[in-house]
Amino acid sequence: MWTQNQILLTAKSRGFHLITTEIIDALPILNTIECGLLHLFVKQTSASLIINENANPAANQEFVMPFDESEPEKSPYDQYDYDKNDKMSIYLKNCLLGSSVSIPITHGELNLGIWQGIYLYEHHKLGAKRSLVATILGQSMPLKNSA
Repeated sequence: MWTQNQILLTAKSRGFHLITTEIIDALPILNTIECGLLHLFVKQTSASLIINENANPAANQEFVMPFDESEPEKSPYDQYDYDKNDKMSIYLKNCLLGSSVSIPITHGELNLGIWQGIYLYEHHKLGAKRSLVATILGQSMPLKNSA
């Protein structure tokens, strides 16, 4: 079985935002999948999706610092001037982190590690709503026999 849904995330500020619960809540069909794969794709180049450690929120905020230091908002090589934003550093961050993740589905649940979560990394100081495409390929759970 294949299925595809759009998920609209609320606007978030720059940084890593744990969105695992938002994804699960937006996809009740996950509960019906015995074995499958969830592929998530963010439809903007100024945000990224990653799987990362989810036990310590401070660790993920610290993760932002090296990205901001290595790819500052205003860099000397930023020649893109279409809308006066920090596009070069945003595009580089997107290339490094990526636009999609794939997660196994097992017995109706995302099969993430015990300390793993799905994160949206917003590259802008004040981000916009983000649109995700969620594609599920999977085998449905067998129907329970009521006899």
